[in-house]
Amino acid sequence: MAEDAIKVATINETAIPRLGLRKFAFVFLFAGVTAFFLAELTIGVVKIPLSQIVAALFGGQAARETWTRIVIDLRLPRALTALFAGGALGASGLMMQTLFRNPLASPWTLGMAAGSALGVAFLVVIAGATSATAFLRFNVFGDLSLAAAAAIGCTLTMAAILAVSKRVSTVTLLIAGLMTHYFIEGVASVLLHLTDETQIRVYSGWNDGNFSNVTWAQMKILVPVVSVGLLISLLLVKPLNALLLGEGYARTLGLTVGRARLWAFAATAALAGVVTAYCGPVVFLGVAIPHLARGIFNNSDHRVLMPASILIGAMLGLAANLVTHLDWGFHVFHLNTVNALIGAPVVLWVILRRKNIR
Repeated sequence: MAEDAIKVATINETAIPRLGLRKFAFVFLFAGVTAFFLAELTIGVVKIPLSQIVAALFGGQAARETWTRIVIDLRLPRALTALFAGGALGASGLMMQTLFRNPLASPWTLGMAAGSALGVAFLVVIAGATSATAFLRFNVFGDLSLAAAAAIGCTLTMAAILAVSKRVSTVTLLIAGLMTHYFIEGVASVLLHLTDETQIRVYSGWNDGNFSNVTWAQMKILVPVVSVGLLISLLLVKPLNALLLGEGYARTLGLTVGRARLWAFAATAALAGVVTAYCGPVVFLGVAIPHLARGIFNNSDHRVLMPASILIGAMLGLAANLVTHLDWGFHVFHLNTVNALIGAPVVLWVILRRKNIR
């Protein structure tokens, strides 16, 4: 019965791509992710031959020791972070838009990223009171505590927004989310006044959003958490399709709505929390990627949209990070600046094309 309902929900999509075109689109996305990943390893201020990069990646020694260190210690963790973080933001954005039935929902627009930042700010204050110098690189409580603090802040904010969402309209929810975002930023700013200048500089650098500062030790937490979160999101595609039809109809299909929503919220909190913990608040990708997936595949079926959002997120994360590390001379592009150039036009397009925006 659930399968029939999903088919009914998606059959009215205009110009649904044929299976061959859909496969071609997925192959194109895989190729794009691969191309940008290789570009991350090869393109930069220091030019390294591809043969030397391959040698460094497979345990050999490049012609120059500095080339090996650049590839292994700088470019490879940077590329892997962009790959996993982009996929995580794409999946979490899609789940939030479905759960809140809001086309502009994302960890950033509804304040979850700010909640994660508040959790990190609390950790900064506690660690600053304990030992200012030891916390210079978030090592007092360890990388796991940093991820836990961000996830807790994200979860609490999500719970508050969820309570509000049941009483307000779509537009009002977005306003509430943005106000929550700015209020939490204000609280975090007040908290930082309780610590010293060293911790404030550390927090400010983290708050800019960056895929380049994740260490190999942090990767041991980031990659497993994101992998589990993405696996859960892929297993939830059928429940998400049912929720897309409305909670009442989903119950008639035999779905345990509370359990499905709990799993989806847990996956979203894990994905958005751990990415924000190690990369800072990354804007626009979470809200734009699901709409790009819908536009490319012209479909509302999460069995298509979820893997597509993960791939598009990974590709855009790699592309945006690559732009920031090109040789721009004296100019520096910040990651969120590039994300805004990608995501803002998508958000405007979503707003302007909705006939019932009033």
